[in-house]
Amino acid sequence: MPTQRPAVIVTGSAGLLGNPVCLRLADAGYEVIGFDRVGLPEPPKSHRNVLDVECDLSDSVSVRAAMQKVRSLTGGKLASVVHMAAYYDFSGDDSDLYEKVTINGTDRLLNELEGFEYEQFVFTSTMLVHAPCDVGERICEDSPIKAKWPYPASKVETERLIRDGHPGVNSVFLRIAGVYTDFGRQPTLVHQIKRIYENDFQGHFFPGDTEAGQSAVHLDDVADAIVRTVERRASIDPKTAILIGEPDPVSYETLQNMIGKQLHGSKWSTMYVPKSLAKVGAAVVDCVQGGDAFIKSFMVDMADDHYALDISRAKRLLDWHPTHALATTLPKIIESLKSDPEGWYRLNGVS
Repeated sequence: MPTQRPAVIVTGSAGLLGNPVCLRLADAGYEVIGFDRVGLPEPPKSHRNVLDVECDLSDSVSVRAAMQKVRSLTGGKLASVVHMAAYYDFSGDDSDLYEKVTINGTDRLLNELEGFEYEQFVFTSTMLVHAPCDVGERICEDSPIKAKWPYPASKVETERLIRDGHPGVNSVFLRIAGVYTDFGRQPTLVHQIKRIYENDFQGHFFPGDTEAGQSAVHLDDVADAIVRTVERRASIDPKTAILIGEPDPVSYETLQNMIGKQLHGSKWSTMYVPKSLAKVGAAVVDCVQGGDAFIKSFMVDMADDHYALDISRAKRLLDWHPTHALATTLPKIIESLKSDPEGWYRLNGVS
């Protein structure tokens, strides 16, 4: 029997962001069908209007079977599809999984949606599809596109696929800043904290402008933005891009000093190191650590990158603005590390 509540598919439903998005949509009155692969942690079963369906976007048979299940549940009618599943690797290495999962997986999903009545397709992209701006300036949705490593490049290509390859789709592109939680999770932030906590000498050197910073956004605020996007599906024009993040990034130097003071009681000295020397140092450390070092040579070239966001479109179309701020959440993140270092390392996937 098709559901009487408006139905929404959420791909990547077992992920860090997928879980709260599913639950918030269910609380907002939707029947939520979560797609994720077999073997991944299942979303919490705390809401009777969230249903898990196994779906591997890299496998056409799996996608087709999942969509057949959806049709039986919904009668072929959907309010929205929130597409978050993608391949992600912070090492900077290229991988055929970007094409297989992120790009072609999206194409498989859209192909199987043909014949469905769905009002909206939301693609979670990244602010990193844009070229960085100068300190003192802001990026808007019409700013130049320039992905500088494989992850954002895959998002650029997927946006193009949706826009040009499926022009009839009522698509929305949420270009999201780096997502943090009350205990960390955003990779560059977590490793910055880790270096200072461990008094790692590498944490005193930086090969870029210490006044530069990158917009971040709290997990709760992202989930709120996604729900608002679904609720306003009738009023957002097709192929609309919306930046989601805190408009004013905390500079690298400010973060260094805030982290140092909260962990060690004093500011953390940060010295400039030339990029050529930093690349050599990164390569040596990575070699010593068997390729497992977090800082890679490609990151050195992006040390000056500044991402401050003009979020006026999000305010206008979604009535959204961030209710959290990294600067005021940082003490909570640091406290969670100090109170349980082992647990903090585990939660953030570091060692």
